[in-house]
Order: sequence, then structure tokens, then C-alpha cells
Amino acid sequence: MSRFKKYLIAILSLLFGSYCVSQTIPVNSSQVIPFDSDKWEINAKQHEIKEYLGQPSLFLQTGMALIKDSEFTDGIIEYDVAFSQERGFIGAVWRLQDAKNREHFYMRPHQSGNPDASQYTPVFNGAEGWQLYSGEGYTAEVKYAFDEWMHVKIVVSGKNAEVFIQDMETPLLVINELKHDVKAGKVGLMTGSFTPGYYANFKYTKMVNPPLKGEFKAPKPTSPGTVKSWDVSNTFDGKLLAGKMTLGETEKQNLTWTTLTTESTGLANLSRVQGSHKGHNTAFAKITLVSETDQVKPMKFGFSDKVKVYCNDQLLFSGADMAYSRDYRFLGTIGFYDELYLPLKAGENEIWMGVSEMYGGWAIQAQFGNMEGISVK
Repeated sequence: MSRFKKYLIAILSLLFGSYCVSQTIPVNSSQVIPFDSDKWEINAKQHEIKEYLGQPSLFLQTGMALIKDSEFTDGIIEYDVAFSQERGFIGAVWRLQDAKNREHFYMRPHQSGNPDASQYTPVFNGAEGWQLYSGEGYTAEVKYAFDEWMHVKIVVSGKNAEVFIQDMETPLLVINELKHDVKAGKVGLMTGSFTPGYYANFKYTKMVNPPLKGEFKAPKPTSPGTVKSWDVSNTFDGKLLAGKMTLGETEKQNLTWTTLTTESTGLANLSRVQGSHKGHNTAFAKITLVSETDQVKPMKFGFSDKVKVYCNDQLLFSGADMAYSRDYRFLGTIGFYDELYLPLKAGENEIWMGVSEMYGGWAIQAQFGNMEGISVK
């Protein structure tokens, strides 16, 4: 073979390889998977395969229906869904690693027409995060058609995803940043507590670089004074801190620590490193501030669901932001809504946050408007 032919073949190989990488490539054909197929594994309070509104369907209440060995990373998930107007949480999961770790999209029938009628949330260690992930990129307003079939399509590509409901041209919800690592997992359907859902015509397609139609926005940079890392303890019963004005050896014994880097917004989702359950619903999150002088420094912070803030072992603040704890409209979504003034001494100061989870999200975040004279160790 002449040198010229070898050179030409090499160039064509490079061009073809680049073309393949940049194009949408189906990995498996898209086909409806009947609910009586042995490909499904269903774990639910109640389920039944039945005819509904003229379609063979799956009735699912409080549980999941997963495709065995689906190993879904990127691609398209499609299904039809029908439900009543009662309170419910009806949707799909993907990249599921186990029952406690997954990406999750669901519809709230009882919030039809409201800004949080639909919701994306990651689930870490069994904790839903809807209080932590709310607003643009996480929730979207939509009016549902009740007791009739609606078509849903979810397109997943790397750290991005978008959701279509009925209108297949314009995404209802653009998810700017999926919170789990990009890793293959199971795909399927999930119905939460309360109202059951009916599903039909479920199919999924694995793809490389599936096309996205939405306008995706990069995360906004946090302010320079936002805390970027916390040390998080193992869990304990939050009752241990009841009435504790001062932290002593009893509260500090047998603690182990894990460093948790915050998300791009400054949010520290404690469920990333700890699991919460009855009797072990609280963990400390701490930072060390180095102050050049004795001074009082304001700190804005947010938490979910309860917190006790200690500065150098002295209680400064105790608060509760559980959903509906103030009135029926209070959701307990997190933000930099609270502010306190830290009495700092010259040198090192330890700020300990005892954060308790009830449900809906477990997190802490803090920021300083002025870092003059202080630094985070």
C-alpha cells in the first residue's frame, strides 16, 4: 500500500470516529415493554395489570416497577400516565443504583396549575430532596388532564435532562444539572404515597448524545463568602440536643467525620454522606473560622429541617423549618433566609450545626457577606 493511501485511510478513520462521537447513536431499539413481561420487577403496596381507558396498563400504588438489567445511562424514557386529581406523586426513575439512590421525576396531581405541579429531585440514601431542589431547573407549572392518558417523555444526556408532557416540541422542565454522578442504573416507574397511578406504553431507548431541545443554563457562581465545605458527623438521635445550651463531652463522644463539598449553589446535602432513619435523624455539620480579632460577624444560613447552631460550644440559635410547620402553605424549602451574629474570638472558632431531618430534604448552607478579618480553615 502506498504512503498516500495509508495517509488517506488514517484521515478518513479520524473523521469518521469524530463524526460518530458527535452524533446521536441509538444503543438499543425502542419498543413497548408489556407489563406482563418477565423483564419487570415490581415492589409495591399494590399493583395490578389491567385494562384502563382502553389500554393494557399497570395500576401502581406506593412502590416501584423496574426493568431488570436495564443499565440505562443516557437516552429517552417514554410512557403514558393517567391519574385522578387527588394528592399523589406519580412518575419515573432512572440511573437507579438501589432502592435508596436514584434520579426521580414525578407529577403532583393535587398541584395542577401551580409552580410545583411537576418535580425533579435526586434521592440520596433514601432521602427525597424536594425541599432542597425547587424553582427553575427543578419544578415546573403544568395543568393536568385528569382520568385520561397523558404522554410523558424524559430525555437524559450526561448531567442534563428535560421532560415533555403532551407537547413533544417544547420541554416542560429543563433540568440544568442532574445531581447524581453519570452512572448506568435501572430505569422504571414509581408511585409515591396516596393516589395510585396507571401507566401504559412504557419504553426506553439507550442513546449516546440524545438531542436536547431546551435552553440549559450554567450554575450561577456563589458569592465569595459562601461556605464550600463542611465536616459532617455520623448520625445520632436529635433528642440528645434537647435543652442543650452548651456542647460537652457527652454530645461530642463517638463522633466520626466525613468531609462534604457543597454543590455549586453552596448547598450541603447531608444525605450524600449519611442516611437518616428513626433514632438516627441528626448529624453535626461543622466549620472552623479563623478570626484576626475579637469581633461579631453576621452569617446568613439555611437549613432543612431543624437546626441548633453552636459557636464555640454555646447555643446561639434553634429553629424548625419542616413542611407545613407554620401553616398549610409553608413548604420548608431551603434558602439563605436566616441570619445570626457570631461572637468570634481572635484565633480559631468552631461553628457546629446540629441538623435534623424529618422528610423532604436534609441540608445546611451558610455564607458571609463580608470575609474581612476572617477565613474558613
